[in-house]
Amino acid sequence: MNSVQKTRIREVLKWVSLCLTQNNFSPSKSNLSAGGSCYILQHLRLCSTERDFNLKNGRNLGFLARKSRPVRREAQAALLEYLHSTRGLQFMDAENMSKNSPEFFDVLLSRIDIDNADVSRSLTRFLRYHPINEFEPFFESIGLKSSEYSPLLPRNLMFLNEDLLLLENYYVLCNYGIARNKIGKIYKEATEIFGYDYGVLQSKLESFQGLGLKQSLVAKIIASSPYLLRGNMNEKFVEILRKLNDTGIHVDWLEEHISEENSYDWKCMLELVCLLSELGLSEDELGKLIVQHPDLLLECSGLVTFCLFGFLLKFGSMKSEIQNVFLQFPQIPVVKFINNLYQCHKFLIEIDMPVQDICMIVRSYPLVLGSCELKKVTSLMGALNCGKSRLGQMIKEDPNVLKKWILGRRVDRLPNQIRVLKVREIKTDFLLSLGFIEKSKEMEIAIKEFRGKGVELQERFDCLVNTGLSREEVISMVKASPQILNQNKDIIETKINHFVKELGYPVTDLLTHPPLVSYTIERVKLRLLTYKWLKDERVVHPKLSLSTLLSCSEDVFVRLYVNSHPRGLEFWERLKEKIYSI
Repeated sequence: MNSVQKTRIREVLKWVSLCLTQNNFSPSKSNLSAGGSCYILQHLRLCSTERDFNLKNGRNLGFLARKSRPVRREAQAALLEYLHSTRGLQFMDAENMSKNSPEFFDVLLSRIDIDNADVSRSLTRFLRYHPINEFEPFFESIGLKSSEYSPLLPRNLMFLNEDLLLLENYYVLCNYGIARNKIGKIYKEATEIFGYDYGVLQSKLESFQGLGLKQSLVAKIIASSPYLLRGNMNEKFVEILRKLNDTGIHVDWLEEHISEENSYDWKCMLELVCLLSELGLSEDELGKLIVQHPDLLLECSGLVTFCLFGFLLKFGSMKSEIQNVFLQFPQIPVVKFINNLYQCHKFLIEIDMPVQDICMIVRSYPLVLGSCELKKVTSLMGALNCGKSRLGQMIKEDPNVLKKWILGRRVDRLPNQIRVLKVREIKTDFLLSLGFIEKSKEMEIAIKEFRGKGVELQERFDCLVNTGLSREEVISMVKASPQILNQNKDIIETKINHFVKELGYPVTDLLTHPPLVSYTIERVKLRLLTYKWLKDERVVHPKLSLSTLLSCSEDVFVRLYVNSHPRGLEFWERLKEKIYSI
């Protein structure tokens, strides 16, 4: 038997073993039957022609193996060797393309069959017969995603060294100090500069240094604002540099605060500086303002500050009032400041404050509003134990009270007001008329439970009496469950009508479980009708109390009673769907 035959047999045995494992075959008699043998024999001939059967499904090294570091390192080394030695790219370029284009690299690995775990040989053989479009890993390695560079790919070129001007201008930027992964942004936003003739781009970069800028600062400015390299020197950029210099802000400040990750509209920033000057700020005041709050100028190129201007003007602020805002601007980011302003405005609307009062407060106290990150209206009312009108009154009396209501700060309850005492007095009189003992624990619990005016409580009480219960019986229900009077009169009548007329229970059964009036109609109907069916089926005790049936959770009810019948859960779900769909 020669070596080729031995190799073939080994591959067949490995493949058979894998098939048995994946199909959960065990060496039982049934699995070694003729049918199983036929299945294996049917594929024997495929093994000689499809040695990569497992490979095409990722089963020799597998998907995870392709992702493993050793495999990727070996494949990257092979790609580096191909780009440098075979294609003639500079070593630094080849290395950058092989290591910093993961998306392209994953696609490339998925297209090759890794022969006997020899990644390097497999990739080299693939590249020999399948040349890659070198612009794809190049663009990805300089910071572009595939969705960004796809429209930028040259139509008639595949190899980088066919576009000499592209490489020339790329090297100019690299040698100037711009990081390779930042050049993609420049290519995307100012593609035409990569077609500049020899020496043109270098001279443009040097012209920026002629303005008194350091090379490192020019590199940051170009990486963040590539459009400045288009055409002649940008006049707005030159003007903003002059304006900043007049206010005492030097180029070192710019280098410290601008970021290559952001994009800057120097025209917009120039307009903002001019607008601040028109407010009446002196050059010294303007310089101090920008130095202390760089984000006023640099956040979204000053657009956020323009939004602040617009907000203040909308509420009628005068020129001198806006000037005062900037002269006393707090030490918080401008984005947070304007967001606080918007949220405070929303807060004032939610407490139903009149428009005229809102305008007055925003116009007179913008620094207070912009510095306060307020609690929610509902949580604040709960903490203070007051209503919206009381909140509005407190703010109008002293808007600085907002500083006490910021997030993270403890808020103490307000002292009892005359109105609160009056409401408590009415509720107390009502409870005394029902036989409650004054200042008793029972009365205190009832007062806390009650929601509504004294007149409304009396109407709801009378509604219960009118259902056929005696006054004494209703009083006993209220003492046992005060919350039943928190519902509207019509709701109480509807619930009791369903209980008596539809479900057929006597109204006096409410005395056995007063909280029943507080439950939803759907809950009561579903529980009691299910219990009636189970009782007819004789699977539950026929004398279960209302409190037993209604007070437990739904899960407990289903587990204890519904599941006691084989078809109980089916009946329950069908009835539930019917009741809740009405």
